[in-house]
Amino acid sequence: MTEKKEKLGQRAGRFIKEVRMEIKKVIWPTRQQLVNNTLTVLIACLMIGIIIWAADTGLNALFGLVFGQK
Repeated sequence: MTEKKEKLGQRAGRFIKEVRMEIKKVIWPTRQQLVNNTLTVLIACLMIGIIIWAADTGLNALFGLVFGQK
């Protein structure tokens, strides 16, 4: 039973070491890249939201005309 715990501890230690090595390889964005990417995502979300709202409003009006409900 002690051997299993040691092996588990060794595996956990190796895992943490490998995670640290991989984190060092990451190329982190600059502040300007982060701001630009964030604004791009927010604008894209806003545009998609507007498109969905317009489609919902248009289809609601169309169904109201077709089925005589308003």
